[in-house]
Amino acid sequence: MELSLPSDWRKILSNEIQKPYFYALQEALSLEYKENTCFPPEELIFSAFENCSFSNIKVVIIGQDPYHGEGEANGLSFSVNNGVRIPPSLRNINRELCDDLSSIFLPSTGNLEHWAKQGVLLLNATLTVRKDSPNSHKHLKWNVFTDAVIQKISDEKENVVFLLWGGFAHKKGAKIDRSKHLVLESGHPSPMSANQGKWFGNKHFSQTNDYLKAKGLSTITWL
Repeated sequence: MELSLPSDWRKILSNEIQKPYFYALQEALSLEYKENTCFPPEELIFSAFENCSFSNIKVVIIGQDPYHGEGEANGLSFSVNNGVRIPPSLRNINRELCDDLSSIFLPSTGNLEHWAKQGVLLLNATLTVRKDSPNSHKHLKWNVFTDAVIQKISDEKENVVFLLWGGFAHKKGAKIDRSKHLVLESGHPSPMSANQGKWFGNKHFSQTNDYLKAKGLSTITWL
């Protein structure tokens, strides 16, 4: 399998994608996708990058790995395609979103592509997974690649909002330069964390827009 990033990202990450581990990653993925059912489909592995150019990034939301159920993962963290049942974590994201923005209407779809098109990078730490086997591709060194992506954004951009939901994302964002970016942290929106009072009420969506507006940037139309 030859993984092909969009041209702008390929230029930004040119050194990274020429490293030995990335070639090994591609070879391992070829075998995984040949011998097992894996998600997302090959053509959607880099969907987060295809829908959000480097120059357009305003917000980064970090997930762990793709949904592992049939037909769910679409290459954007927390997102599913139109017509797919909204997963529990995303339902809680939508509840918080509506509470935060005082909307009485919950989104009818779990497709977050409209966020991505506005400059929200929906980045999973691991970009692929085996069917019905969460974290099954953790060993493939996707984390090395996505760490490099986050570092590049931190180093070369300014005034980006990083939304870190849950302990895993907190660790993933440890090296972000907080002197020139806004980092908002909360519990994970999964039912277990949310029901323990670690998610609801974080107001990350309004805080993000307040920050972007203060920096003279266009805000995100979340709903």
